Amino acid sequence: MTAIVLASSSKYRCQLLEKLGLAFLSCSSDVDESPQAGESPYALVRRLSLAKAEEVGKIYPNHLIIGSDQVAVLDQEILGKPGGRDAAIQQLAKQSGRTVQFYTGVCVFNSVSGRHLSDMDVCSVQFKTLTSSQIEKYIDLDRPFDCAGSFKSEGLGIALFSKIVGEDPNALVGLPLIKLVALLDKFGVNIL
Repeated sequence: MTAIVLASSSKYRCQLLEKLGLAFLSCSSDVDESPQAGESPYALVRRLSLAKAEEVGKIYPNHLIIGSDQVAVLDQEILGKPGGRDAAIQQLAKQSGRTVQFYTGVCVFNSVSGRHLSDMDVCSVQFKTLTSSQIEKYIDLDRPFDCAGSFKSEGLGIALFSKIVGEDPNALVGLPLIKLVALLDKFGVNIL
């Protein structure tokens, strides 16, 4: 089987990729994730997924590299990772009672040939109307400071939502496995 590298050091993406039973390495990329002027969330995620894979491909020149990126968008504003408690509380308060779009891109890059294929998952998350005490209790219990949107849907964060609409629940965690399996198949990696 072709050697696979996940262009990420995210424990969440690693846990998701482990579900597929593939042997893989992980390596973080040093890509500037800042949006370019006028760049849509969709274009940003596609660009960064490829850029991360290409960057790691320089270190692993004979591999299939998986790149992925995700952004959360509320009222056309990109919500980043909060980094700390106060910012996480502010993000969740802003999302309370609202719908947030999550764009999760995935790219498979063959570092030998330079060929790449990409795809995108878009998921809508409807938040319940949350009280300040609910938000603070959630933040203190789940500590989602390294998560776009300030929640962990695979954990207690699921209690924040009234509805999730999307094709792949894994995408909300950070890696759209259904789309990834289809891309890998096109590179000759059959999961089953």
